[in-house]
Amino acid sequence: MVKELDQTDLQIVAILEAHGRTSLAEVGKTVGLSGPAVGERLRHLLETGCITGFGGRIDLRRFGYTIQALVRIKPRSGQLHIVEKMIEEQPRFTACDRVTGDDCYVARLLLRDIAELDDILLPFHDRAETNTAIVKSSIFADRLPPLDGG
Repeated sequence: MVKELDQTDLQIVAILEAHGRTSLAEVGKTVGLSGPAVGERLRHLLETGCITGFGGRIDLRRFGYTIQALVRIKPRSGQLHIVEKMIEEQPRFTACDRVTGDDCYVARLLLRDIAELDDILLPFHDRAETNTAIVKSSIFADRLPPLDGG
């Protein structure tokens, strides 16, 4: 599906990823198309699944979430599906990946206070081993790789 995208499509994706509220007319000026033409391309990108949705970027600190932690989770024998369900049901986990290696999951956890860490992870301890790293700062987040094969 990526082979269907031309340079103009890639430019549109890059502009909207960086500044999602850019008007179609403004995108059009940048890529050399009319606003309606950009709209058509955008509809195609949505229909083909190249773009899956739109959203806002939120400063979670303004909502009291001042601490992020990365939690590696290794379920004990026979506990894999139970642990996965526990992760899904804990709303403070904002992302979770199944991974290779010693651990089965790597999850991102948001905290308002470090004291919450024990309360959130304690239910896991009978069913899994956990290893936690507190995020000191982020160099970048959710960056797109080169989409043009570069």
